[in-house]
Amino acid sequence: MGPIMMDVHGTSLTEEDKELLSHPLIGGLILFTRNFQSPEQLSELVKNIRIFAKKPLLIAVDHEGGRVQRFREGFSKIPAMGDLLDYAKQNIIDAQKLAKQTGALMALEVQSVGIDISFAPVLDINGISDVIGLRSFHKLPEKIIPLASAFIEGMQSVGMKATGKHFPGHGSVQADSHVDLPIDNRSYEEISSIDLLPFKQLIETGCVDALMPAHVIYPDIDDKSVGFSRIWLQDILREKLKFNGVIFSDDLSMEAASSIGDYVERSEAAQEAGCDMLLLCNNRDSLINVIDNAKLRHDKMSEQRIARMLKINDISWQSMKELSLWKELAKSNTQLLAREK
Repeated sequence: MGPIMMDVHGTSLTEEDKELLSHPLIGGLILFTRNFQSPEQLSELVKNIRIFAKKPLLIAVDHEGGRVQRFREGFSKIPAMGDLLDYAKQNIIDAQKLAKQTGALMALEVQSVGIDISFAPVLDINGISDVIGLRSFHKLPEKIIPLASAFIEGMQSVGMKATGKHFPGHGSVQADSHVDLPIDNRSYEEISSIDLLPFKQLIETGCVDALMPAHVIYPDIDDKSVGFSRIWLQDILREKLKFNGVIFSDDLSMEAASSIGDYVERSEAAQEAGCDMLLLCNNRDSLINVIDNAKLRHDKMSEQRIARMLKINDISWQSMKELSLWKELAKSNTQLLAREK
């Protein structure tokens, strides 16, 4: 499994897509709303992606709930994580039950169309960041930790591995890394006492399978943003926090990644820093440039980590609809959304 996660433009594969999928450097693919028309069409697209890849391929999507839900028509509407405590009238035990049900429902539906993982949950605090907001479970780490743990338990109960994001926390900086380069001038002590706590706790309990670093610079620690920083990914995440799961780069086409250089330089720097898989999305010319010119390596340990993220369930969309578990989860979710917050 190669180190690059690519994307495709439409609802079916082009000849160029098919050629790229079989390239040795391609080990994954991420899907977006533009790739979706219906569950049946999506299932067929994913089937064809795997056929033309001619090898194991990790297929992913951002399907967190709330405003970040790539597939809508036919799928259950997943609530924003930041609304769960309100739905539970601030009762943390009830909110944990809702989080577990929501995680299981999301994961079951996503897997039933052939996708391996959703990049979820968000472990950032709901601080001053406009791009995070209700994607976060709460503003306080002590509320995020039990809710995120329950959501992950739900995901894993139906066979989906969990990816926490955006390490070590994007919630305390306002700039949006999609269009800007966020800089957080706090000390490591401040960050570790607030934003880092959910990541640290979930790593310690062993329930988080992968992490995605933030495109944020913390000058007190390093002059590079986290996804390009050996200090953050090797010294802190791997050595100090003892994290042994997959590290996915965030999308290298985001504006915050441009501080490193062009796409070839970004890809090489992200892998050198410690990212196992590099997301190259929404810029096909740059993807091809990286494949042709970047000095990327096949790393056996990275490949083993990535392979552990593949789904083990092989259930179709129609078969899922007949499961009593799905019916119970979907009914509970409908009742949840009918509640007053």
